[in-house]
This record gives sequence, structure tokens and C-alpha cells, in this order.
Amino acid sequence: MVSKKSRSEVRKKKHMKLRNRFSGTAERPRLAVFRSNNHMYAQIIDDTVANTLVSASTLQKDVKAELEKTNDVAAAAYLGKVIAERAKEKGITEVVFDRGGFIYQGKVKALADAAREAGLNF
Repeated sequence: MVSKKSRSEVRKKKHMKLRNRFSGTAERPRLAVFRSNNHMYAQIIDDTVANTLVSASTLQKDVKAELEKTNDVAAAAYLGKVIAERAKEKGITEVVFDRGGFIYQGKVKALADAAREAGLNF
């Protein structure tokens, strides 16, 4: 009988393949995205010193107050706008996008598009 790997195992393997191809630097940090069933998280990370420069999630009170639901495309788009604004405050305009092994559609795409519109380049 053929055994099938769980979706989370497949996603983790894809993420490791992606991470082997690129990493965040001080000049161009990595925008890492993670989504769970209930929330989305975004971080801008400098991998050379293993330091998170900026973070935002739908768990934070100021973000959650603006949202009707925390797990839909509209919430992802708002989170993309928030992370881009916080990055611009820190002087970050260029990033490398790390989709975290998730397929680039739906919520992940909405977050990326909103971050681009708000001023991040990737």
C-alpha cells in the first residue's frame, strides 16, 4: 500500500528547498510568511545575524481590531499593507519573498500584492 505524506510534511520539505536557494541579508532581508488555519504571520528577517527586523500578525491587537475575520484574503491583504508600512518606517524597501512552502495563490498572493502596492520591492 502506498503511504501518503501529510500536507504539513510536504510544505516543510518545500520550504527547506526554497530556503536553500536564498536567504535574507542586511541589504535585502527576507519576508517570511506563515499561515495557520486561524491566523497569518509575516516577518522580515536578516538571516546573516538571525534577527527579526519587523513582524506583523493577525494576532496583534491593532491589526485584529481592523479585521472582521483573521483567516481570509482580506485579512492577508491588510497584513501585507501593515508589514510594508512597518518596514518602510525602519528604512527597508527591498526584500526577498519567502512563501514558506505555501502555494502562491489566495492568501499568500494577497499578502504579497498588498505589500508590493504599499511600497516593498520584490
